[in-house]
Amino acid sequence: MIEVTKLNGVKLSVNEEMIEIIEETPDTVITMSTGRKIIVKESRQEIGNLVKSYRKEFFAI
Repeated sequence: MIEVTKLNGVKLSVNEEMIEIIEETPDTVITMSTGRKIIVKESRQEIGNLVKSYRKEFFAI
């Protein structure tokens, strides 16, 4: 799971395998495979980097 920050400053963990779409409109919106949308402070690129880092760490074990 990756940690992201909602616009109100609340941090939450997101299952990166459930992410379907990440778009900047200009806020960053994560659309989950369930259809739920989460607006976060991180950029699309930052979220992509978080996912890559998590997967590298996870598969290195």
